[in-house]
Parts: sequence; C-alpha cells; structure tokens
Amino acid sequence: MENFLRSSDNKWLRHRLSFVAYFVTSAFALLFLRLFYLQIIEGDEYRQLSENNCIRLQNIDYPRGIIFDRNGILLVDNRPSFNLSLLLNKAKPVESTINNLSRYINVPAEELISQINTIKGLSCYKPVLLKQDIGRNILAAVEAHKYNIPGVLVDVKPKRFYPQGNRAAHLIGYLSEISSTELKYEKYCENKPGDYIGKFGIEKAFEKYLMGKTGNRQIEVNSVGQVIRVLNTIGAEAGDNIYLTIDTRVQKKAEELLAGKAGAVVAMDPSSGEILAMASSPSYDPNLFVSGMTHDEWENLISHPHRPIENKAIKGTYPPASTYKIVTAIAGLEEHIIDVNTSFFCPGYMPYGNRNYMCWKKGGHGRVNVVRALAESCDVFFYNVGLRLGADKLEKYAKVSGLGSPTGIDLEQEGTGLIPSTKWKKKRFGSPWSAGENLSVAIGQGYNLVTPIQMLVLISEIANGGEKIKPLVVKKIMTPDGKLIMESKPEKLGRVPVSQDTINIIKEGLFDVVNKNFGTAYWSRPGSGIEMSGKTGTAQVVGRKQDESNYDKKEVPYACKPHAWFVCYAPSIDPKIAISVVIEHGGHGASSAAPIAKELVKTYLNPENEENQNSSNEPAELANIYDEY
Repeated sequence: MENFLRSSDNKWLRHRLSFVAYFVTSAFALLFLRLFYLQIIEGDEYRQLSENNCIRLQNIDYPRGIIFDRNGILLVDNRPSFNLSLLLNKAKPVESTINNLSRYINVPAEELISQINTIKGLSCYKPVLLKQDIGRNILAAVEAHKYNIPGVLVDVKPKRFYPQGNRAAHLIGYLSEISSTELKYEKYCENKPGDYIGKFGIEKAFEKYLMGKTGNRQIEVNSVGQVIRVLNTIGAEAGDNIYLTIDTRVQKKAEELLAGKAGAVVAMDPSSGEILAMASSPSYDPNLFVSGMTHDEWENLISHPHRPIENKAIKGTYPPASTYKIVTAIAGLEEHIIDVNTSFFCPGYMPYGNRNYMCWKKGGHGRVNVVRALAESCDVFFYNVGLRLGADKLEKYAKVSGLGSPTGIDLEQEGTGLIPSTKWKKKRFGSPWSAGENLSVAIGQGYNLVTPIQMLVLISEIANGGEKIKPLVVKKIMTPDGKLIMESKPEKLGRVPVSQDTINIIKEGLFDVVNKNFGTAYWSRPGSGIEMSGKTGTAQVVGRKQDESNYDKKEVPYACKPHAWFVCYAPSIDPKIAISVVIEHGGHGASSAAPIAKELVKTYLNPENEENQNSSNEPAELANIYDEY
C-alpha cells in the first residue's frame, strides 16, 4: 500500500512538473516569437521610431542675400523669426499641454487644435507648426513655462525684412511662399514646400544669387523634446549681396514728390545706363507679403483703381503726347522734310479735311521753325511735319529710338507699348490708314503708347549724343565675405541712326523749353547754376470741346484730366542725369510733371543746397501760362 501511494505521488508530481515545463516553454516560445517579430520583421520601423524619440534632423535655413543701394545704404535685410511647433508624441497629455500653451501665448485652445487638425498626413513624430513669427514676448512666456508644456518647440529662422518699408518697393519686389506649381520647375529644384522665394522685382530677377543653401544639424532631445546636444552640423550658406544702381537720396525724393499722386518717375545716368531712381505711385509695403496679410488687405491691393502693385515705370503704358514731338522732329530732319530754317505759320489751328485741328495755344504761335516749335510745343508745326512724313516713317524713327519695344532692363513684366503703322492698322482693324491720323500720331496722340522707361531711353539718347543704352538696375554682386562676383558695365546697344547735326538741333530746342521765357517748362528751371533741357507733354485721355482750356479746374472729373509728362536731362552740357516723369490725370506737363523733375535734378546735382529756395524762379502756379494741350 505504501509503495502504491508513493507511486501515485510521483505520477502527480511528474504531471505537475510537465505542466509547468510546458507552460514555461510556451511562454518563452511566445516571447521569442514576439521578439523575432519586433526585431526582425518590424525591426527597421521600430528602430527608426526609437531613434526619432531621441535623435532629430533639423533644417538650418539660409540667410537670404542682403540688398543695398549704390552707396551701401541698407535696403533689404533679414531678421530672426521665432516659430512655435508641437511634437505630439512628447506633448502628453496633449489636451493639458494645449490648454497650458493657450494661456501662456494668449491664443484660444480651439485655434491651436484647429491648426493641428488642418495638417494632412499628421505624424506624431514630426513637429506641427502652430504659429509663425511669435515675437519676443511670447517667446519669453514659452521659455518661462517650458516644463508645463512638454513637446512645444521654438525654432529660429531668418525672415526677410524691408527696414525702409515701401522705399523702392516696385524695384526691389517681394517674397512669398513657393507654390506647388513652382516647385515643379527645374530652377526651384532645391526648394521645398514652405520656402519663400522672390515673386517680383529684383527679388525674383536675381533669385539665383540671393538664394543661399539650406544646412542641417542632427540633435539629441530628451523626453519633452528639449535639445540635449548637437551631434552633427552642416552649416547653411548665405545668399550673395546685391548693390543696386539707385541713389537712395534721389529715390526718397522721387517718392516724396509722387505722394498722393498716381504715376511714375524713373531717372538714369545717360552715359552708363545706371538707374538712379525708380518710383511708382501708389506703393505698398513688401513686409506685408512676408508677414502675411488678411484677405481684405490683399483685395484692397489688387482692386485699388490706381494699381499699387503695378510698377508703372516699366509696365504702365500711356500716350506720349508732346514728348513724342522729339521723334517727329528727328524724322522730319532725317528725311529732309524740314531743316533748321523751315518754318510754318501757326494761327492756333490747322484746317484739314472738314475740320480744324487745334493748337494748344488758342491765339497761335505765329511763324516758328523746328527749334522754336519744340520750345513752345507748337502743335501746328508738327501737324505739318507729320502730314508730310506719314505713319510709316514716324514708326521707323520711333522704333529705332526704342519706343514700342522693351528696353531689356533686368526686370520682368516690362511693358511693350505700341507704335502704329499703316500695316498694323490694317491687320488690327481691317481698315486703311487715313491721312488725317498722321496729324494725331505726330503729336503723340492717336494709337501711340509708350512706357516711362522707354521715354527715358529716348531722352538719354539725345543727352549722350545718340547712343542707345540698356538700363541697368544692379551695380555689383558680392559674396557675404566680400568677394566680387559681378560688376555691371554700360551695355551700349549701338548708335541710333540719326546724324549729329539732327541731335544738335533737337538739343537746342530742348534747351529752350526750359531756359527761354517762351519755353513751356521755363518756370521749372533748377537754378543754382544748373541748366536743364527737356520736353513737356499733356496726353489727353478723352475728347474735349474746342473751347475747353483748363483741365486743372476742380469741376473737371479726375478721370477726364490728361496725363502729365516731362522728360529731361541735366546739366544741358555733359549730362549726368536723365529723368522721365508721368502723372496720371495730372493735368498739364509743365505744372504737374516738370516741377518733380526739377527737384530731382537739384537733389542729385546739388544735394547740399537742395532745400534752398530758387529765388530766380517764379511761383509754380505761373507755369499754367505755358501749359500745353
């Protein structure tokens, strides 16, 4: 019996031990299988997740190249921008972290949550951008409470900054976030979503120089996402610095003189082609495009009747009015229709066909030659010349002078303008050119359209003796450490096919415009020993009654007033500056545009006395006596 009991106990023990062994073996087998699954099958994924828990790769954004004026005055810079992000896998509990952050930065928690929910393909291991450019006060609050907001990160990135606001905004341009379409272009192959690129002006035209190279660094972070140490760094490379040709003094003066007006001013050295000022009014603050603007702000910009986004200096097209008489005079002299002694009598009108074509001076100018006709802007003289020339010969000399085609300036969106011909009208309207139309185009009306910079090129050709020259906006480009990459040189495009004798006759007439008491711009003499030569113009935009003589009257609607023109160069001998001014619906060229050019000439050529009054000049309102229609 005793042996039987002992045998039973052994069987029971062996049975229990077998069960325990089976259980332990099964447990280890399951553990082994789980480890095999995690380490072998899913090992790569979990290894990456593990590394992401402690090691992160951060991009280091490059500082964009800085922009200066010709004298080294800062126009465009970069400033630090603090961006607030959240790592969801570190921000636990997320709701508590969001609520705490909301209190510290004074932003509703619902807004922060909404920002997170808008991101597609959200990953808990990648930072979610909550707010850009938070400012130093919010930064201080975040840093002071960082232990209460785990997973909240602050990244410092360079942000474009325009310290002078809208100074030269149309020339410099602005930045904006790269679009998905632009990312497909080869020239943007090194960019990524969220990058800011040049969208207009110098910022766009010279993007390849201004854009630097992104760097990166490998960092180790702790459980709340704070940086413990930097493991490796590949530094970012800054963009190249650009020195523009503009003179900030002249640019500032031009913008001050345009304040409250719609129009453009562009000034150039006629011997080198360097643009000294380019102003378009009204203007805008390019900082808005970098910092972000509301929908209403954007709508106000693009729907404004005076087109503040448009660079009117290179894109705006206007009838050239009496400034075009320079071309008519050149064509008449070169085609031997007239010479310096040829004269026509002006009684105040010219009968042609079944109507009278009026001169701007109701009583007429009497008998005038080409020099006097330029000085007094006699319409009747140029009616006669235009009638004898015809549209095609006028077109020939206008186009060889640079009108009706882009100047080649290194800026996008340059306007073309229009110089009509008999062939053009037949193609455009299907009707032949009428002889009476020669009268209108000869004084810069009719179908003629030009840009201010085209007129600047024309007047510069007269100033420099007949050389056609490309306008330049960049003086030099340098690396951040001061190495010269590029320095601009005058780009002469060949001599205009006009004789020196013709140019001398034109110069004499333009001199008299400003310096003789019968000249239309006599009251805009710069004084201080500076002699200026130029040509006024008043471009009608609607028809008018023959007895209507004063577009400056307040009862005349703004949209019915003509555009005011003035082109000039100074000094008259050995010119240093050429200027083109157009004021939209400004009235008369002599009273609205010429005084602006006068002040710019004084600013550039005689800066130490630019604030002084010119006692030899009469009050500005007297200029109306010589206003031309």
